[in-house]
Amino acid sequence: MTAQHALHDEVLGAARQLVAAFAAHDTESYFSRFAPDATFVFYTHALPLRDRQAYRELWTSWERDGFRVLSCTSFDPHVHVLDEDAAVFTHRVHTVVRTGEHEEALDERETIVFRREVDGRWLALHEHLSPMPTGAA
Repeated sequence: MTAQHALHDEVLGAARQLVAAFAAHDTESYFSRFAPDATFVFYTHALPLRDRQAYRELWTSWERDGFRVLSCTSFDPHVHVLDEDAAVFTHRVHTVVRTGEHEEALDERETIVFRREVDGRWLALHEHLSPMPTGAA
């Protein structure tokens, strides 16, 4: 296995763990997979979030309003390794969430930039979420 292929597999594994934690609504595991200085751009939120703590506070407010992730399935994963410490992961996601009394199904595209930390773990450094265009497969 080449070094490039090994890096690809490491990042793909980190992305799968992040998605699995989100899908299980495992808040502690989910947020532990983001660097403290991670940034977030969500089309459902007016402002960018400038660090993990800001996202965690928003998430907690959603939970107070009845938010819960019921499922999340990833499709078409792609890893672009930039160098030995940085990579970009893109995929499509189908997510079902509960917001209060209602369930909602979401089809979205997501980009996550990963950075390898000093301890060797790959953590998400930036996440950008956008809706799938109408009619897109």
